[in-house]
Amino acid sequence: MYSRHTEIPTLDVRPGWLVEARYFNQVRRALARLGPELRLSPPGLKHLDLILQRDAWVVVDRVLNDMPVVAWTAFHARGRRSLHRPIACELLLFHAMASMVMNRTLAAMEPELTTALAITAPAQTSGKILPFQPRSCA
Repeated sequence: MYSRHTEIPTLDVRPGWLVEARYFNQVRRALARLGPELRLSPPGLKHLDLILQRDAWVVVDRVLNDMPVVAWTAFHARGRRSLHRPIACELLLFHAMASMVMNRTLAAMEPELTTALAITAPAQTSGKILPFQPRSCA
């Protein structure tokens, strides 16, 4: 498991950052189906990779020996009552230009995970619809 984001000093920490629910839900679903850690190389981000773990999403620079650039950590999802509301987390910035890649990374992550989930989806079996048998009220 990648843990350098906990060992390297940060440039800036932004507590209470909100992650859109669609990203959070998709990452949780992908981690449940594909494994405890995923590494993506989103198109358009030349030498950056995205490492997804249950407790952190980290953008790393693979040219600089996986040095973290930005990380979303400490997700406040416990006791969550709705799937459509944003999730609060802590945003760690390790690079002066980290804020420029944050949104692009999340936007590029979405189609990558959609494709990976579609490939590993179980084959659809033809189901059978059973007729509803009403009970008598007598």
